[in-house]
Order: sequence, then structure tokens, then C-alpha cells
Amino acid sequence: MLSGWRLAVSKLFIIPQRYVLSIMALFAIANAYTMRVCLNLAITQMVKKRDTSVGSIHYDPDACPDYNEVANTTMKLADYLLRAQGGVEKFDWSEATQGLLLSSFYYGYILTHLPGGILAERFGGKWVLGLGLLSTAVCTLITPFAVKQGGAVALFVLRVIEGLGEGPTMPAMMAMISKWIPKSERGRMGAIVFGGAQIGNIGGSYFSGLIMHEGSWENVFYLFGGFGLAWFIIWCFICYSTPNTHPFISDSEKKFLNENVAALIHSKEQDLDPVPWKALLRSLPLWSLIIAAIGHDWGYFTMITDLPKYMTDVLKFNIKSTGILSAAPYVAMWIASFFFGIMCDLFIKRGYHSIQNARKIYTTIAATGPGICIILASYSGCDTTLAVFWFIAAMTLMGAYYSGMKINALDITPNYAGTTTALVNGIAAISGIISPYLIGLLTPQSTLKQWRVAFWVCLGVLVVTNAIYLVFAKGEQLWWDDVKKHGYPAGWKHGPLPTREQDPEKDKTKTNEKQ
Repeated sequence: MLSGWRLAVSKLFIIPQRYVLSIMALFAIANAYTMRVCLNLAITQMVKKRDTSVGSIHYDPDACPDYNEVANTTMKLADYLLRAQGGVEKFDWSEATQGLLLSSFYYGYILTHLPGGILAERFGGKWVLGLGLLSTAVCTLITPFAVKQGGAVALFVLRVIEGLGEGPTMPAMMAMISKWIPKSERGRMGAIVFGGAQIGNIGGSYFSGLIMHEGSWENVFYLFGGFGLAWFIIWCFICYSTPNTHPFISDSEKKFLNENVAALIHSKEQDLDPVPWKALLRSLPLWSLIIAAIGHDWGYFTMITDLPKYMTDVLKFNIKSTGILSAAPYVAMWIASFFFGIMCDLFIKRGYHSIQNARKIYTTIAATGPGICIILASYSGCDTTLAVFWFIAAMTLMGAYYSGMKINALDITPNYAGTTTALVNGIAAISGIISPYLIGLLTPQSTLKQWRVAFWVCLGVLVVTNAIYLVFAKGEQLWWDDVKKHGYPAGWKHGPLPTREQDPEKDKTKTNEKQ
């Protein structure tokens, strides 16, 4: 039973604590993404504009007309005067250098996924997630100073450090969700929590465009770094790793979660066996999930990292329009994620399809649909309305991803969701390293035809990786996630999986505490 003061505090919360966690988790991911993607738009204003006139090395005969030419000339003069007065600084970075800078975040990101997941499972996700995002917020705040002092090298190093801080975000989040959200609520809760990525992309793109239209690129980093600090302070006081460690959750909600959350029923935190690496690394369903995530991230990073550059360099939008139009696809994806999430839960509940088929159906929608749409966008030429329509359609269909493979780790490995999510997201983040840099190499003059080739490569990666997922994906708990419950499969020849050393006195003490 709750003590007097805890009972009084619990009554102050009108909504259940799992919803409080979901809302704060939404803002956590939103902050993570704004700090991650703010460079994507800011870099278009940080670099000096290329000369695209006839006879220059950057001349594109298929280039779209620039209706902002007069305004751009005025802005160039204003920038020159501002720099002469010691104000905003711009840099002479090549497309390849920009691609390397845009990918630098993911060099650090992939390194801390697995350690973050293991730490979250062992010690809880609250501080692993919170401290990681705090470090990213601090780095974001000091970005303008660091770039002015050290140029591209300093920015590269700072972005790698930011990636190290954000690496544990998803593993820690999944470790917490696996302890807080019952299976019957995963579709819609997943849409709420992971929809934070779209809020981050929307806010990051929209407000970055407005800020830089009226002021300098430096203010973008100050704004989103400040939001990150504010979130951390609130997170410290109202969120906890599990229902059983929450100081003022209601008895009724705690009882409900302990009876309906698989990770709480079958594997209490203190009783969890060591990670079964020998079975985990041989698991085809898990590897198919990793491969599908590589494909998804390739398409997703192509959109979030390079769409602002495409709109600025090819379609010739000004920075304010680029910010607004770059945000529009993510608004559509966010709304669609709720629709797909509700539909997924409803269809599973009514028996229209199994969990396994649901994950495959929605993953396919989120992979092949966007790939086809971005190809159609590239063949829309300079019809900016049609191109933006196809980009919005692409991200709308990608909203199915959250009801598909994104929550598949919770289905197949609820007890080791932090570790498996770390493997999936960490390995998949290689796409974040390769795709921006490869696009920089494929688009040295940033022409329409060069971008079309980059989009065809993206479609190929999406289709191939999705096909592998369709063949090997599963939707139910895998045997090695709870070998005591499922036993060993026929033909297993790799020895027993590691188990927690039993301590009779410790177990007796726990039994007495429960009684």
C-alpha cells in the first residue's frame, strides 16, 4: 500500500502514470530529433552559396528557376555586411564535406546503443536516457561557438559526441516501455511515443526555417539545446524506470501492470538471466528485423537529412519555405502513425490478422510505398507542387512503420527489449553514416539528375531489405527470451544458455518481502 504522502501525490495525477511516461517519452524523442536534425536545415545557411550561372562548375541545365533571385542577392549583401561587422559566419564546405558533417552524428550514435541497452536493462532506463539527452543538449548549445573556433573539424567532433549521448535513447526507451505498456496498448502507445520523432522533425524544420528567415543560424542551436535542458529537469522529477519503483503510482495501476505486462510477469528486473548471446546472434527473426531497420533508416535518413538540401538546391525554395515544406511530410507521418496504430490494434483484437502478419503488412507499407513516392517526386521535375505532394505521400505511408517493425522487438524479446533494440537501432544507424555521405558523392553539383540516381538507390535498398523481413520475421516471443518457459528448440546444438546463479537465501528473503 502507498504511504500517506505518496497516496496524496498520486491523487494529483488525473491520468495514469503509464500515460504520463508516454507523454514525457514523446517529448524526449521530440527533443532528441530536434537536436539531431537541426543541422540539416541550418547547414543550408551555414555554407556559402554556389555560383550556378552558365559556365560555372555547378551549372545545371535542368535547374529549376529561382524566383527568389532578387531576394537572394539582397540576402547575400546583408550577409556580407553582417560578416564584415563580426556577425554571422558562413563556411566554404563542399557537398562531400557537408555530407560527412551530416553523417557525423551517427558515428557516435551506433557506439553507445548496445552499452546503453545493457545499462538500461540492468539499472533502469530513466537515468540512461535522461543523462544521454542532457549531454546532447549541452553540446547543441555550444555548437555556434565550437564551429566558429574550429570550423568543420570542430563541428564533426561535436556531432560525434552528440551521437554518443543520443545512442542509448531508443534502447533505454524500449526497456522502459517493455515494463510499462501491456501488449493490448502497444500499437497506440507506440504511435504516441515514437510519434515524438515526427514532432521533432516538424518543430525542428518549421522553427529552424522561421528563425533563420528572420535571424542567424546560431539561434537554432540555442533554442533546441534550451528545450533539451528544460525537458531533463521535468523528467528527473516525474518519471521512473518501472511501475514497481515509481514512488506515487496508484495501487490499482501498479496491480494492473504487474498482471498484464509480460516483462513484469515473467522476468522481474532483479531475476533477469544474462543476455543469451549465443542464441540471440543466431536468431534469423532478429537479424531480419535488423536488416529491415537498415532499409527503413536508409529511406528515413535520406528524407530527414537531405530533403532540406533538395528543396533548397534543386527546387530553389527560400529558407522559410524550405522549413515549412520540410515540416509538412512529418505532420502527415505523425497523423498517419496514429491511424495505422489504432487500425493495427483493432484488427489484431478482432482476429483479422495475427501480430506477425501485422508487423509484416505495416512494415511493407512503410518501406515500398515511400520508396516509390520519392522516385515519383524526382520525376516531377520543377513542378514544385507535385514534388512536395509526393514527398508528403512518402512520409504518410512511412507512418505505418511504428505499428510494424518498430515495436517488433517488444513482441519477440520483451525481456531483453533494451539489448535487442540496441542491436537493431545501432546496426541500422550505419545507414545514417553511409547515406548522407553517399548522397554527397552522388550529387557533387546537386543537380536534379544526380538526385534522381540517389533516390533510385534508396528505393533499391528499401525493397531488398523489406523482402528479407517478409521471409523471416516473427511476431511472438522467441524461445531464448524465456527459455524456462519455452524450452530449447529441437536440434539446438550450442549448449545451455546462461542463467542467473541461484541464491537460496536471497530468494527466501524476496519471498518473505512479497508476503
